[in-house]
Amino acid sequence: MLSRAACSTSRRLLPALGSLGSRQKHSLPDLSYDYGALEPHINAQIMQLHHSKHHAAYVNNLNTAEEKYQEALAKGDVTTQIALQPALKFNGGGHINHSIFWTNLSPNGGGEPKGELLEAIKRDFGSFEKFKEKLTTLSVGVQGSGWGWLGFDKELGCLRIVACPNQDPLQGTTGLIPLLGIDVWEHAYYLQYKNVRPDYLKAIWNVINWENVTARYTACKK
Repeated sequence: MLSRAACSTSRRLLPALGSLGSRQKHSLPDLSYDYGALEPHINAQIMQLHHSKHHAAYVNNLNTAEEKYQEALAKGDVTTQIALQPALKFNGGGHINHSIFWTNLSPNGGGEPKGELLEAIKRDFGSFEKFKEKLTTLSVGVQGSGWGWLGFDKELGCLRIVACPNQDPLQGTTGLIPLLGIDVWEHAYYLQYKNVRPDYLKAIWNVINWENVTARYTACKK
C-alpha cells in the first residue's frame, strides 16, 4: 500500500533546486515483474527497451543536468541555471512519469477498480466505460509524443483527465496529483503495434493495476 508520499512523487524525485548541494543521485527503479510478464498486451522486447534504455536515459540525463545546475549555483551563473531548465523539466519529467507508469501496470491487472475509486469515477465521468472511452480518446489524440493522465484535483476534490505533451510531469505543470498515466510515446508501443496507437491503447487496459491507482487515490485524499 502506498503511503501519503505517493501524493508528492514529483517532489520526491525532483528535490528543490536550491538544495541540490546535498542531493543524492537518481537511480532507475526496479520493476516488480519480469519484462515478459505483461505479454501478450505489451511484449518483453518493448518493456526491456522502454525500461532499461529509455527510462535509464532520463535518469542519467537528469543526474547530469542537476550536476551542471549545482555547479552553476555555486558560481552564481544565472544564465546557465536558466539554460538548464528545459533539460531538468524534460528528463525530470521522464523519470517521474515512468516511475509512476511501471507501478500502474501489472500482469494481474485489467478489469475495473473497486470501492471508493470506482464511485469517484462514476461521479465525475458518469460510468467506468465513459471514463475509459474519454481517457482513450484523449490519449489517441495526443499530437506527437506525450501522456494521457487521470489526476486528482485536490482543491476541487474531483478526478480529472488531461493530456501532457512530451515528458511534462502532471503535478509540476498542472497541479493535479497523478493517479494513472498512459505513455503514448512511440517507444512505448511501436515495436509491437507499429503506428496504430489505438490498438496499443485498447490492449493496455488489460494490464492496468487498479490496486496501485486506488492506493494513490486513497493516499491523496488524506
